[in-house]
Amino acid sequence: MKVKIAIDAMGGDFGPEPIVKGTIAALKHYRFEPILVGKKEEILPLIPGGFKDKISIVEAEDVIAMSDAATDALKRKESSIYKAVDLVRNGEADGVVSAGHSGATMSVATLRLGRLKHVLRPALVTLMPNKNKKRTVLLDVGANVDCKPEHLAQFAVMGSCYAHDMWAITLPTVGLLANGEEETKGNDVTKGAFQKLRGMEGFVGNVEGRDIFNGSVDVVVCDGFIGNLVLKSSEGVASTITHLIKDYIRKSPIAITGALLMRKVFKLLKKELDYAEVGGAPLIGVKGCAIVSHGKSNSKAIKNAIKQAIDFVDTGVNVHIERALDATAK
Repeated sequence: MKVKIAIDAMGGDFGPEPIVKGTIAALKHYRFEPILVGKKEEILPLIPGGFKDKISIVEAEDVIAMSDAATDALKRKESSIYKAVDLVRNGEADGVVSAGHSGATMSVATLRLGRLKHVLRPALVTLMPNKNKKRTVLLDVGANVDCKPEHLAQFAVMGSCYAHDMWAITLPTVGLLANGEEETKGNDVTKGAFQKLRGMEGFVGNVEGRDIFNGSVDVVVCDGFIGNLVLKSSEGVASTITHLIKDYIRKSPIAITGALLMRKVFKLLKKELDYAEVGGAPLIGVKGCAIVSHGKSNSKAIKNAIKQAIDFVDTGVNVHIERALDATAK
């Protein structure tokens, strides 16, 4: 039986075109049933003839703009994101992908789908590149600005389940992001979380920001305020370094020659840093599957977000999370 994925066709910054293209690209590689949600008159002309019978369309006239408040989406039942999430809620789809208003997507997904058993708060996960040519699981990166120790402790359990199921890591190592490795470092929240995580299988204690990128730990846990700062700062650093490298190369004929010889290396580096390679951030802890993609997502990002949604459903991460939290609750 094919996995069914509802896709918010109107959510991205560039309209439905890259979303439809990404959906078609995914259909060429993966077995799933796509349901595009949005304005049919804009979506249908973008679908090639050979794919029209492979894609369902659910009409949604309303679109949540980036300037709208996240809570507005809960009142706008005719919006593309509300209808896409409700397809999952009603069992007509297994997962939802949206490159639209991230706050709206998280709000609607949390309140319409509900939380898994024992989950206090869902968390947004991102995958950061590290020097081992792998990915470090970082959560939360924006769903929860203010957290309590018990929230961070649950993020650690959920992140470990995600790394185990999605990345086939037998026993993921989990670190708590702090301003030092010593047990006494951090604020009251991280100190409290440390005590709750003491004895958890795979927990290595406090880690620092550099550990996200050096590959010394599989999962890094923090609150959504810190996580979002880390994510956005990392994007800024990567962009600045890329700009500086290009600028210095242009100023030197010798560097231009060297750059030509290093084209393959630069191409691989660009791939490692490209958010489109990951596709989106799963909101873990909700019933079903919700993937939050970047507003500037291109077709490759949408394709990879869909792949991530398919894998999330297929691996049964949610069942693993409920069992793990059930064990810690006893």
